[in-house]
Amino acid sequence: MHFDLIDLRLFLHTVECGNITAGAQRSHLSLPAASARIRAMESSLGVVLLERNRRGVQPTPAGQALVTHARQIGQQVERLQFDLAQYANGLYGQVRLLCNTAALTEYLPELLANFLRQRPQIDVDIQELPSLRIVQALGQGIADLGIVSTAVATGDLQTRPFRDDPLVLIMAPDHPLAAVDNPGFSRSLEHGYVGLGASSALALHLEEHALHLGRRMQVRVRAEGFDGVIRMVAH
Repeated sequence: MHFDLIDLRLFLHTVECGNITAGAQRSHLSLPAASARIRAMESSLGVVLLERNRRGVQPTPAGQALVTHARQIGQQVERLQFDLAQYANGLYGQVRLLCNTAALTEYLPELLANFLRQRPQIDVDIQELPSLRIVQALGQGIADLGIVSTAVATGDLQTRPFRDDPLVLIMAPDHPLAAVDNPGFSRSLEHGYVGLGASSALALHLEEHALHLGRRMQVRVRAEGFDGVIRMVAH
């Protein structure tokens, strides 16, 4: 197929007007040029698009299908022009933000709510990922910003402090580690865990860290969210 937006607009105008002469005038084309474009479309598609008679033209079934698609394409082009105009005028933008579980659940909801309220012209596309994958995505230019743990090397990426958010080990008062000062992550791997959901960025981060230590986390049950984890541990 070899035709462009001018061809599609010409075809729509011709069908709406009922004759090629009026369609050419609405499209600001000469009659010979308009006729040549329509013949070229039919030749390219291998079908007859218009039935010609003394009263003018009518679309064939194939032509009616083209009318439907041409109108959809025209609407999409109008939306495209509108959206790009917003960028050109500095009125619209989108920020791609990647973050870990802690940032998404503990800090970002209120911050993002205020940001979006103060800047209605900017949208935020947010995705939860483990810190290591966030660094990789930023290095590949897939996202604009990321919130990661300091345990992950960031290489040449520019970094700014965001929040102090230490991980802590929680357990029942009668747990064997309850009487141990600073047991550390490695020692905790000797015991069963109540973990976050398997797709949680923090859960993936902890499990990857355990593998780096040559161990595996013994996740006996999972909960969706920190509140669920705390309630299970407490009982």
